[in-house]
Amino acid sequence: MTSKSTNVIEDTLQPQNPMDNMLNDAFGFMAHDANDLDGSLEDDGVQYNMTRDADNSEFDALLKDNNQQLYEGCTEYSKLSFILKLYHIKCMCRMSDKGMTMILELLKDAFKYAKFPNSFYEAKKIINKLGLNYTKIPACPKDCMLYWGEENKGLEECRRCKTSKWKDKNKKQYAKILRYFPLKPRLQRLFMCSKTAESMRWHALEDNQDGLMRHPKDSEAWKTFDRLHPEFSIDPRNVRLGLTTDGFNPFGAMSTSYSIWPVVLIPYNRAPWECMKQTSFILSMIIPGKQMPGNDIDVYLQPLIKELKELWFDGVQTFDSSKNEMFRMRAALMWTISDFPGLGTLSGWNTHTSLACPTCNFDTAFCWLNNGKKYSFMGHRRFLEKGHKFRLNRSRFNGRTEQRDQPTTLSGSDIFKQVEDINVTFGKPLDYNETGKRTRGNKVVESVRPEQWRKKSIFF
Repeated sequence: MTSKSTNVIEDTLQPQNPMDNMLNDAFGFMAHDANDLDGSLEDDGVQYNMTRDADNSEFDALLKDNNQQLYEGCTEYSKLSFILKLYHIKCMCRMSDKGMTMILELLKDAFKYAKFPNSFYEAKKIINKLGLNYTKIPACPKDCMLYWGEENKGLEECRRCKTSKWKDKNKKQYAKILRYFPLKPRLQRLFMCSKTAESMRWHALEDNQDGLMRHPKDSEAWKTFDRLHPEFSIDPRNVRLGLTTDGFNPFGAMSTSYSIWPVVLIPYNRAPWECMKQTSFILSMIIPGKQMPGNDIDVYLQPLIKELKELWFDGVQTFDSSKNEMFRMRAALMWTISDFPGLGTLSGWNTHTSLACPTCNFDTAFCWLNNGKKYSFMGHRRFLEKGHKFRLNRSRFNGRTEQRDQPTTLSGSDIFKQVEDINVTFGKPLDYNETGKRTRGNKVVESVRPEQWRKKSIFF
């Protein structure tokens, strides 16, 4: 090969600026004119243009920062790349905002002509343009309500318990804050990013040859959903989500009693070795502590459920970088994932009674252990086929034979009939204090037989 042809190849294969790639992925459709896109925008042209106008100024500002040298003659870092690198170090090392501001002040003092932001607050304003921000929603300290929506946003105290939403009204500090990460832009980013757009169609492109279940797409629930909603499943780019949540103590092994509840969404469109990576998880919200929300978790899930309904019924216009076109992306919540107490928190089914099994429902087989003071569930042999030897075995089980049929599998409609008339007022008891205990002298007598359904879950 001649040297001339070698030079041509080297010119063609010049590496791209990773910051340019990041901006293209973050604002993919900004680089394309509406006339260049393959998808039809006749019905959604107004919405598309409004989106472009809203994001155009942020894109231009980021592009300007990306093209601006950190200081004269610097080729390694632009202003934007330096800020992002510094922010990455802050997150990895768990540095405080105040500490970052002090570092920026030192750098600015030492390097007079460098384009450093004056404080970390200014740096965050630049970073937020990439869509890495979240929404702060004030909440009642007793979990009664969110100060959210047109009706409740302007209230100064809770409608139910009359507790002020302010911790310090003079400093405008909220007593309790829900941190919510909007879902739509995060799902759109999966298609606007060239590295993930094509993988969002994996579940439809990959065939199952041997019938083994390696991915939720091989499950009966997934296939039943496809049969019931063909208009959704016809486009493999429509997103299928799973929701999981659990509480943990952010202070680790310290004696401080505290529990916060992150709510995480998992997009199952991608391959199993991709969708279960931590980088694929979508943090939806952080429910504050210090006590677990319990049955009142529905109060905090309202913004997410509202957005999920919009994504199911209306969808949102999204740029697909793998096909260079706009399409209407819809999303569906397929299931929730939790431990057994978490199942009771999300569904409303009481998992602390003799009818704790949600599968058997009101047909649960149980017995009380007098010495252990607990319930034991020994009806598992009912799920064996008729004539199985274990059904007739007395000595290895509870001393009885098992002749009963397995419980009837309930549909979603059957479950909804059980809960449709349940009305619950959310929030902690009015005599609840910050220690999580009721005050003395106001003991509430619990029902001798508690209701099995504690609420109609917000997922209905």
